Amino acid sequence: MGNFTSMIHIRRAEVSDAAQLQRVFASSGTYAGTLQLPHPTTEIWQERLEKADPKDTRLVAIYDGVVVGMASLHMEKKQRRSHVASLGMGVADSFSGRGIGTALLTELLHLSDNWLNILRLELTVFCDNTAAIRLYKKFGFDIEGTMRAYAFRDGQFADSYAMARLHPRQAMVPLRET
Repeated sequence: MGNFTSMIHIRRAEVSDAAQLQRVFASSGTYAGTLQLPHPTTEIWQERLEKADPKDTRLVAIYDGVVVGMASLHMEKKQRRSHVASLGMGVADSFSGRGIGTALLTELLHLSDNWLNILRLELTVFCDNTAAIRLYKKFGFDIEGTMRAYAFRDGQFADSYAMARLHPRQAMVPLRET
């Protein structure tokens, strides 16, 4: 038997994953680290999957036949930002720190860099989510700023970092002096 991460299977999310995604995002750490609300329903997830933009990519991580995480790329709709996508991710509390985020992010970046012609990937992450920040930095994301009182979470306002990553094989986009 191989190591744990070699037993993780990544595939595109399907409508039939709704009940399992509901369980992932019902994890207190998962909804606290995202903009999701507590107590999601299977119907909410089924509707999200049914009405997903076909240009977006939603991947799930499967371990032992069970969905344990999800990551998605959302393509920017504005023409002048067609080179940009935003990233979202959630991993079930019981699988946190076990390589699920790394496996999902590896596959999303492979798609982004080699198939979707994305120059810039953007994300937001709560400032106190040190594990996620460490993961994103490992994959080349930089903190570009702090958004104060970004979201209301567990009875108080929480700050978030804006992070981004430019495609590593692209020439650096020159910054104009102002």
